[in-house]
Amino acid sequence: MASYDYDLFVIGAGSGGVRAARVSAAHGARVAVAEEYRVGGTCVIRGCVPKKLLVYGAHFAEDLMDARKFGWDVGACTFDWPTLRDNVLAEVDRINGAYTNTLESHKVEIILERATVAGPHQVRLAGGRTVTAATILIATGAWPVVPELPGAEYGITSNEVFHLDAMPERILIAGGGYIANEFAGIFHEFSCKVTLANRSDVILRGYDEQIRDRLLQISTAKGIAYRFNASFTGIEKQADGSLRVKMTNHDPIDVDAVLFATGRRPNTHGLGLDSAGVETDDKGAIKVDADNRSTCPSIFAVGDVTDRVQLTPVAIREGQAFADSQFGGKPTQVDYAFIPSAVFSHPPIAGVGLTEGQAKEKYGAVKVYTSDFRPMKNVLAGRNERALYKMICVPETGRIIGLHMIGPDAPELLQVAAVAVKAGLTKAAFDETVALHPTMAEELVLLR
Repeated sequence: MASYDYDLFVIGAGSGGVRAARVSAAHGARVAVAEEYRVGGTCVIRGCVPKKLLVYGAHFAEDLMDARKFGWDVGACTFDWPTLRDNVLAEVDRINGAYTNTLESHKVEIILERATVAGPHQVRLAGGRTVTAATILIATGAWPVVPELPGAEYGITSNEVFHLDAMPERILIAGGGYIANEFAGIFHEFSCKVTLANRSDVILRGYDEQIRDRLLQISTAKGIAYRFNASFTGIEKQADGSLRVKMTNHDPIDVDAVLFATGRRPNTHGLGLDSAGVETDDKGAIKVDADNRSTCPSIFAVGDVTDRVQLTPVAIREGQAFADSQFGGKPTQVDYAFIPSAVFSHPPIAGVGLTEGQAKEKYGAVKVYTSDFRPMKNVLAGRNERALYKMICVPETGRIIGLHMIGPDAPELLQVAAVAVKAGLTKAAFDETVALHPTMAEELVLLR
């Protein structure tokens, strides 16, 4: 029987890696986790958590304006970016400490060094030491893509956006996905002139067309500018420090900052995967089976590095399933059907299941129920923004196969409704539920 330094060595202390390490240790495994930056990974350090805090901060711009219609003498308000930035970063520090304490309390050894694969059971640390493990788990996540073009070094990504010294007056955001649209809303609410440039003519590809069109209408009405079919050709720094961005099909634009939100690539470069025969696809994602096992029997991978579903809760589920299967005697596989997701735009979007287009492709005819309404708060505030909820059902049975929403608190409402969709409930089950009035959520049981 081979003897190893550890039963499990985890490379990457993000959401998936931390969950896998903690649970494996709780099952009795000797576990070490290596992290080259900070414990917590993308979500905690430079993603979901700090971004959502910025979203909260941005919402006050509209809330303070609306408050006057509700009788509040708000007076003149000013926004101080350094205050929000520093408070957000302090909260990130706190959560980083909490994650670290959790691992240490489960007796997981934390190694704050870069680690690479040196063989099926070997890990090489940046400090020069090589350690062995019966099982290796790779959970290194994904990294923002920066396009190759002249002057790309003048742009920033979602990694750096939380550390800006000052709020730019004008920003160009490259991309049309959820990161681009979320930061477009954030910067706009902070009184920044926002232009979003996308290489295609579609934003939020993969989301329901009717819902994403509503976001485009609302965002345009608010003053966010869009440039479609625009591919960057170069960025030049001007004498006054501003940036001139050149792109196809459009005139150059002068801005103070450029944010690249052009996708994320699995973070496998330089990991030494070849030394153990770990195969990757054309995007660099590690190929794994339903049990998270790579093409090397002793090496597994979870989370964004596998490019299956790049969502934090999915990485956590995969980390849990890995730990329970390999060290808990409880074989578990993740069910990827009906995973809810959200875009924390202004207003936010949330959805679960098939879009209307996807449902028609799969089933042919489908039944679609909608509610297009103006939330009560918006009415009194004089804000002409309409929410849209839509439900997609199989005609013969009424089973709900898709639920999509845009409007205030849509992600909060969708999480609860997603339980019903996952459980296979029907439109009739919603109809039979008495409405909770007056709420926005009652529209879900009144869809027509």
